[in-house]
Amino acid sequence: MQQNNLEIEPQDINIVSSKKARKAVIATGIGNAMEWFDFGLYAYLAVILSKLFFAGVDNSGLQLVFTFGTFAAAFLVRPLGGIFFAKIGDKHGRKIVLSTTIILMAISTLLIGFLPTYQQIGIWAPILLLGARLIQGFSTGGEYSGAMVYIAESSPDKKRGTLGSGLEIGTLIGFIAASGLVTILTFALSDAQMLAWGWRIPFLIAAPIGLVGLYLRRHLDESPVFEEMEQAQEENDEEPLTFKEILKHYKKDLLLSVVIVAFFNITNYMVLSYMPSYLTEVLGIDNTTSLIILLIVMALMIPLALIAGRLSDKHGNKRIVQIGLIGLTFLSIPAFMLMGNAHIGFIFAGVFLLGFLLSFYEGTLPSLLPSLFFSDVRYRALALTFNVSVSIFGGTTPLVASYLVHVTGDPLAPAYYLAAISVIGLIVFSILFVQTSGRALKGSYPAVETKKELREVMKQDPEEALWWQEELPQTKETM
Repeated sequence: MQQNNLEIEPQDINIVSSKKARKAVIATGIGNAMEWFDFGLYAYLAVILSKLFFAGVDNSGLQLVFTFGTFAAAFLVRPLGGIFFAKIGDKHGRKIVLSTTIILMAISTLLIGFLPTYQQIGIWAPILLLGARLIQGFSTGGEYSGAMVYIAESSPDKKRGTLGSGLEIGTLIGFIAASGLVTILTFALSDAQMLAWGWRIPFLIAAPIGLVGLYLRRHLDESPVFEEMEQAQEENDEEPLTFKEILKHYKKDLLLSVVIVAFFNITNYMVLSYMPSYLTEVLGIDNTTSLIILLIVMALMIPLALIAGRLSDKHGNKRIVQIGLIGLTFLSIPAFMLMGNAHIGFIFAGVFLLGFLLSFYEGTLPSLLPSLFFSDVRYRALALTFNVSVSIFGGTTPLVASYLVHVTGDPLAPAYYLAAISVIGLIVFSILFVQTSGRALKGSYPAVETKKELREVMKQDPEEALWWQEELPQTKETM
């Protein structure tokens, strides 16, 4: 809902309960942890899955390429899921979507655990695997963007970065749980046992995790920003913008979101999804050792992401993201060179360097991305750009990286790709992005935590408090 005046009354300002905000972070974070637990399992078991579901392919390197191809295919339906769930989210609320997507993710992951292999049913095995992955992708299309929007709209403006970083803590916990479980299984079971039945265990655990997440989400309140927008639309009898109108009036913000999501997720999937296979297949590191290295790095990233979120509230999200971009531009190649050294310490240092720089994104972007769009189009615009960009760039990262190494024979090929994307991201982001930390979300009045903050906002110049007024697009509502 877009405001058209520069007057602020005390009743207009949202006073957000810290207790409710933390509850929202926990509920969405657990769901997000489950989402990435599911996706992490597929990545960490990629070498085993390639042997079980693509046994008809003779070359082991191509088996892995086909496995990551199936991984990437799930991202092709993410935009469809995003559009489907975002329309519901902008019309009926964020909460109902978050409850639905977590059920679909649990069911699809459980299905993978029961699938027969190529030796049992032939070509139908990879087809069924692809089907389960497509369901995962469809549900994830509404999940992550919805979680980002919900947390951003449920947080005080001055703590949006800190609370938003909790969503990525869920991501890391999900990956850690997947990595830890796979590591324990590979250590406890023989290779033959892992191939025979051990790989199924992690996928079967998804159902109870999904039920816990569903319980927590069903007990959430709707976001205050959505309730404010819904009430205003009813009073003014406004019709929501269509996707065609969103594309017409928000070109710059949509482009910026696509670029941000691209460099965020290429880095994310390079480090958290592709790295175990890279260390094992390309560098010849023992699979258990590679998983332990990544497990430690991800554990260290949790406090780093929280620190990045807090720093974004204090010093501005633009500056924090730029640090990450500059770091990856210059240090991606040295990091991969370190990994190419046979010494375990250098390998760990290379992976940690990438994880350290990724933490700048993990702690900042979940709160930054929702701030790009106005309240009445936020879910749909973010779901569209996030999922299209992830489908084209993020989900294909393991496939592109493994293919580049396969074709060029150069183990540094993924580093060149990561550095190039960081340069493009740095240029576009620095030119187009306007600082949003500590400021009201577009289309909303300020959100505060205490009455003291409310009094401070009331003393502000209305033009500063409602800073986004100058960015109002000339839509049918504002002309």
